[in-house]
Amino acid sequence: MDIRYMGFDQQQNARIYRFDVVEKGHPAKRCLVSVDVSLFLRHHVALQDGPTLSASKLAADIEKNFDGSHELTDQDLREHTAARLQAEAARAEKRSGRRPSPTSPAVQQQRANWRNFGI
Repeated sequence: MDIRYMGFDQQQNARIYRFDVVEKGHPAKRCLVSVDVSLFLRHHVALQDGPTLSASKLAADIEKNFDGSHELTDQDLREHTAARLQAEAARAEKRSGRRPSPTSPAVQQQRANWRNFGI
């Protein structure tokens, strides 16, 4: 299955993202995912993330065989924001992680192994 983003329409305070869902041997099926634009502001999510989030929501709905209207909800954006914050915290922790001291036994053993390489 292939999900192709085809653009969006703005209707008052909602964006409607258009996708074509293509399955091998079947004609393309047009699917729409709607979202209230105020949710992007409330959760500090960029509008540019809308197509990606909508495609993920659509894929999850298709996997569950959901046949109703597709909509990005407050809960979807809350989960996205939480995952983004968790990833940022992990990257920050990785950057601030301490490196082993050059005099630590582990570093000295690595150096000794390198010096004796090929002997």
